[in-house]
Amino acid sequence: MQTNPLRTLLSSFEPLRQRNFATYLSGQAVSLIGTWLQVTAQGWVVWELSRSEAALGIVASFSTVPLLLFGPFAGTIADRVDRRKLLMATQFTAMLLAFILAFLVQTQLVQLWHVYGLALALGIVGALDFPAQQAFLGDLSGMQLVRKAVNLNAMFLQVSRILGPAFAGFIIARFGTATTFWLNGISFIPVIASLMLVRAHQVRNQSGGHPLSDFASALRFVRNQPRLQDLLMLVILVTFFGLSVLNIMPAFASVVLGGNAQTLGWLLAASGAGALISVVFVIPYVQATKRTGVVIACAVMWMGFWFLLASFIRALPLAMLTIGLGSIGAPAVIATSLGITQLMAPPDMRARLVSLFVMVSFGMQPLASLYVGYAAQFFGVPTTILLNGSLLMIGALLVLGLRAPLRGWSALPPVPAPSTE
Repeated sequence: MQTNPLRTLLSSFEPLRQRNFATYLSGQAVSLIGTWLQVTAQGWVVWELSRSEAALGIVASFSTVPLLLFGPFAGTIADRVDRRKLLMATQFTAMLLAFILAFLVQTQLVQLWHVYGLALALGIVGALDFPAQQAFLGDLSGMQLVRKAVNLNAMFLQVSRILGPAFAGFIIARFGTATTFWLNGISFIPVIASLMLVRAHQVRNQSGGHPLSDFASALRFVRNQPRLQDLLMLVILVTFFGLSVLNIMPAFASVVLGGNAQTLGWLLAASGAGALISVVFVIPYVQATKRTGVVIACAVMWMGFWFLLASFIRALPLAMLTIGLGSIGAPAVIATSLGITQLMAPPDMRARLVSLFVMVSFGMQPLASLYVGYAAQFFGVPTTILLNGSLLMIGALLVLGLRAPLRGWSALPPVPAPSTE
């Protein structure tokens, strides 16, 4: 039976019919724009303070190393406690950190180590927040709609990736960098308010055992799920060699394109536009196809091909085009993988599996950030982007060649095994 593309697209918005989910996502949308304001401005502050590609890699690694260090505990905590209250706490803490950075920049007291320290603190908050937030989407939408809920959240994230950097470039140029951090702090108010209003159904883990023991049960579950192993390998490729390229965009904008903060904003907005195309049009198709594994691997190769071309570009319009087209691949891999992971997970293990997913994939970002920063400093930004694009294509081909079952499995998961507590 042929899939109706329009019907597939419209059905992806089905979770918005649920009031609790729609309320939460509306607050989240405002906060996400603020987050990308800060991401863009933080990179520009580091670049202005250091003029060092390595420093860009270091600050990015500080933002993500907590995902690796606290992954075994974050998922267990999110499975045990009230996720709604946990998210309220993390959002409030992130708001305070944004205001601190805004004050330091506004008063011209900011130093590079301040940005490093605040990036690390925000990374710790994010390590607690991410698995809880992803599992909370399922609490609000129900497991029948969890993949569509994850995709909608990704859609709002990509819209914010377009608007946030574009706004940031405009705001930095006209009102100064500190304004972006103040606005990010304010943007947390709507999502905190939405969390106070919504109600969600959560199945908590009642084991009461040691957090590492609970995390080990998630590892045993993944060990018996080849599909999850395939997804993890592809996501690692995207996060290590794909997303890390965005960490050196300030240097690409300044050194390669001869631009300024507005140039950086346009590049990141183009990346967000490509990712938005992915979540609106590509992911619904990926979720409906019978050859999900092959399509996800092809999305990795697609990303690598366009990043490879971007390494030869020296004009902003063409750079925006290649970065935008390359960025179509990442959400197709990451959002689809997160949705399948939650769908396959036992109800009381969802946050732990998301945490494991984040720890193994995004937890690689500290190493990826350091690698891409130092590679750009020693070999140049274009050569580093060329190398990463080539490795994305080669890695996906190797996974397809060595993991024969990947070429045949679909997104329809087997019935999850019982939780082993």
